[in-house]
Amino acid sequence: MGKKEVSGQSLNQIKTSTNILFNVIFLLLAVICVIPLLFVFSISIADEESIRVNGYQLIPQVLSASAYEFLWNERMTILRAVFMSVAVTVIGTVISIALNTSMGYVVSRKNFKLKQFYTWLIFIPMVFNGGMLASYVVVNNILKLNNSIWALILPLACSAFSVTICRTFFRTTVPDSIIESAKIDGAGQFKIWSGIVLPISKPVMATIGMFAAFGYWNDWFQASLYIQDRNLQTLQSLLNQMQKNIEYIANNPYGGVSLQQYRASMPTESVRMAIAIVIIVPIACTYPFFQKYFISGLTIGSVKE
Repeated sequence: MGKKEVSGQSLNQIKTSTNILFNVIFLLLAVICVIPLLFVFSISIADEESIRVNGYQLIPQVLSASAYEFLWNERMTILRAVFMSVAVTVIGTVISIALNTSMGYVVSRKNFKLKQFYTWLIFIPMVFNGGMLASYVVVNNILKLNNSIWALILPLACSAFSVTICRTFFRTTVPDSIIESAKIDGAGQFKIWSGIVLPISKPVMATIGMFAAFGYWNDWFQASLYIQDRNLQTLQSLLNQMQKNIEYIANNPYGGVSLQQYRASMPTESVRMAIAIVIIVPIACTYPFFQKYFISGLTIGSVKE
């Protein structure tokens, strides 16, 4: 037994040279991920004339806060877009967690008669889908969701991938004995799902919640398809409009000056990058609070001792 234990431990050991190599690789990958963010921030604080003359630089020669001053002057437009993005992200994430976990719980039950049918119903959209035209017809013409907040939420609310993650988690982590005990006590399936399964499923909820939150926060395509009301524009949609035409933000009633004055005084490249920073920072700050559960969720199905 002693030799076997030593042998097993030796198989699990990593050589010092290999460990150093892995650390160097992961360090390089981390730097590759961080440099673009630093690059965007450096452009956002660079002087507009310096950008025209010298191009993009990691360390700007002339610093300027004109881009952030411009965003502050346009704070009503920005804050309205931020409010819409936060509302869509929060509401959409809650709905997404509810839908994905409920569907995952249903198909994870061995005695569910339609389990095979629903499993195929979940798997097929992971490989094939109706395409953008079919989605547009359903959302815009059949459900009549255009120019409403639900057009930004419902099309992204359920994901076959997230349902599969939930199914795997419930099947491997939630003991059948707990479910059977609850049934004996007279609990229905909804009570079992909401009162027993969800409270012990924080890792998977955090995992699919993070996926959903990132998806909603970074989405601009739904707004470009279904939203014409400027009051319903999200922050990402606003950035997309600015990327196509920086003068978009000038067409608002809050400036108090003419469009010609805006054209003359408006920073362009630095404003685009400043808006990108405004988008990145809030969602990046939320990750540390969910990191523990997120990592646990990613190890679903791993071998446990």
